[in-house]
Amino acid sequence: MSANVAVDVVLPCLDEARALPWVLDRMPAWARPIVADNGSSDDSVGIARARGVEVVEVVQRGYGAACHAGLLRATAPLVAFMDADASLDPRSLGDLMAVHESAPAARPHLVVGAREPVSREAWPLRLRVANRVLARRVRRSTGTELVDIGPLRLADTIPLQRLAIQDRRSGYPVETVLRAARAGWTITGVPVPYLARAGRSKVTGTWLGAARAVHDTQRVLGA
Repeated sequence: MSANVAVDVVLPCLDEARALPWVLDRMPAWARPIVADNGSSDDSVGIARARGVEVVEVVQRGYGAACHAGLLRATAPLVAFMDADASLDPRSLGDLMAVHESAPAARPHLVVGAREPVSREAWPLRLRVANRVLARRVRRSTGTELVDIGPLRLADTIPLQRLAIQDRRSGYPVETVLRAARAGWTITGVPVPYLARAGRSKVTGTWLGAARAVHDTQRVLGA
């Protein structure tokens, strides 16, 4: 790892060949992308490797499985998670880094990007309402002020690896927040622009996928 790398950025990926070049080209120089590929049938892996990006091939299907495999590969002081579908701008990582550095270093710090859609297409109303309900439940459970449990997150690497997150599906972000709160971490939300993704979401792009995501998060909250 280069001495100038401040954060490893885990990109859970499944058939994101359309979006991946844009995401990788906008990655800050101080960030090292790690593509956690979850069985892509397009050229996602080839695109990443052609740019010299590390690829972790994740056999177990699931968003959480890809995130966790990338987390275990991270070696930088900080680790971030960001969707590889071009819905989030890698340059927003600078905002999360600034918030992380502003907090006292006495305990680990989790920073979560609060999505602010730039258009209706970026985040359909039904999904925004569902996320608002989920965030309210997480606030009641943890006492945090988060308004979004989104896919852009940044934290101290070693403490996060030690949290022993168990979910390997769509409940992974919620479990991350719950475990961090119970461990006494500082948890902060920061607004980030949310763009229209390239292609259809594998999680919420269909009613079946959305139902599975709701089931996963409800299961994590219930536990």
